[in-house]
Amino acid sequence: MSTQFYQPNPLSVANLRIVSRCPLHFFAVDFDMSCSPKKVTDWIYGNLQGRFYFGQVTSSNSNNGVTNLILCSRAAFEIHSEASYFALSLPEINKF
Repeated sequence: MSTQFYQPNPLSVANLRIVSRCPLHFFAVDFDMSCSPKKVTDWIYGNLQGRFYFGQVTSSNSNNGVTNLILCSRAAFEIHSEASYFALSLPEINKF
């Protein structure tokens, strides 16, 4: 029988996992928020290891000379494989 020990994440201990601004080298996943932001960040803290950004962004969409501004949520990750895992899990996380 093997025993697994919980190893704390040094970034979490130092409160450095979430960043206040999205750096250019982070891989971003934009989506429409259906659940609470706390549910998304709790999932990220529980399932991923690297640094991340989570916040609201405004994107523009031009169609026939009319520009529409769209407010959406953005989760961006320093480790690109974590962004892929988040994107694949997003339909389950983002349920109302």
